[in-house]
Amino acid sequence: MQYIISFITGGLLCVIAQILIDKTKLTPARILVIYVTAGVLLTAVGVYKPFAEFAGAGATVPLTGFGYSLANGIEEEVAQRGFIGILTGGLSACSAGIAAAIFFSYTLSLFKKPKTK
Repeated sequence: MQYIISFITGGLLCVIAQILIDKTKLTPARILVIYVTAGVLLTAVGVYKPFAEFAGAGATVPLTGFGYSLANGIEEEVAQRGFIGILTGGLSACSAGIAAAIFFSYTLSLFKKPKTK
């Protein structure tokens, strides 16, 4: 049942993004920023953690989950290291995902010729 809940939740987040692309003049880059910022803000007010526990990967894998990870990392680092945690927490919490994205993007670029628009 958890797989179905995750699939539906992640799908709904994607549907919302697609509607924003189709019905507004927002660019995908702006929608990306909106989703990450929404993840941070919803985490700050305490709404995203219960949502992530309910939806599992459907809430933590999309871009809102990236914002959730950033906010959690900052919160933990501030509790441990104080003010400097604001600067280091987000990067330390998301470093594995960022490194994987860079590695796989670079690896794929070796086999495919990137095209500019």
